[in-house]
Amino acid sequence: METIDIGSVLALGFAVAVVIIILKSARIVPQRSNFVIERLGKYSRTLDSGFHFLIPFVDKVAYQQLLKEEVIDVERQACVTKDNIQVGINGVMYIQVVDSHKASYGINDYRYAASQLAQTTMRSVIGQTDLDKTFEERAKINEEVVKALDDAAAPWGIKVLRYEISDIELPASIKDALEQQMRAERERRAAIAKSEGERQAMINVSEGQKQEVINLSEGEKMKQINEAEGRAREIELIAEATAEGIRKIALAIKEPGGSEAVSLRIAEQYVKEFGNLAKTNNTMIIPAELSNIGGAVAGLSEVLRVTNNTNKK
Repeated sequence: METIDIGSVLALGFAVAVVIIILKSARIVPQRSNFVIERLGKYSRTLDSGFHFLIPFVDKVAYQQLLKEEVIDVERQACVTKDNIQVGINGVMYIQVVDSHKASYGINDYRYAASQLAQTTMRSVIGQTDLDKTFEERAKINEEVVKALDDAAAPWGIKVLRYEISDIELPASIKDALEQQMRAERERRAAIAKSEGERQAMINVSEGQKQEVINLSEGEKMKQINEAEGRAREIELIAEATAEGIRKIALAIKEPGGSEAVSLRIAEQYVKEFGNLAKTNNTMIIPAELSNIGGAVAGLSEVLRVTNNTNKK
């Protein structure tokens, strides 16, 4: 009975030992992770993701490093600008382990060290920058901090990817001064914009008046030209009609009986015009030869005859 009990105990102990050996020797490294292995207290190798065997009680996993990008919140810190204004700055830092061996043995806690280094570097950079530029040149400040951190963290096996200023807190008095300054600037811009608008409006009005005067003068000029051309054309047409009428009269005189018709027409016009003269004037001047109207008509007829003979020659 005692022999059976001892055998059972030994079998149970052997089974436990096998389980412990398997647990100690078999290791599964997750994706994007590294296991740093020490053999008898000394660095041996770095295990990448996958399944690995270790020597039990000889090899051990000393450090486990995550190769993913990490986000570290840099606590608020008081910084003094170049123009002696104290501001509170919060930041966010993005880092990544690129060398597990250096990250394990180069420094005790690379996260805390990187955070402290970011704070000191930020104080140094802000101390060389005026307050106004801290708002205008955030990207430049971030780049300077990243460069300084990356150079300092290289021996730790750490890569500083980005640094972003998340918040800048100003004293209440500075906030009031900045608000007044911004209000004054906005009012100045509004006044300038208003004056520019009024100036442009006046220019537009004057240009419109100028164009109106030009258009009116052009219209008047064209009107005068058109009237002059109309009068000239009218005179030309009247002259042509008169000439045509005279030509026709001359041709009519040459026809048989034309001279007698002319004499009769002259006599009629003579009597008509004399009658009109009597209607419009109370005092009348009577020609001496009024009694010899026929002689006057005959004389005019003779003038026409002589003129016709001369034209024929």
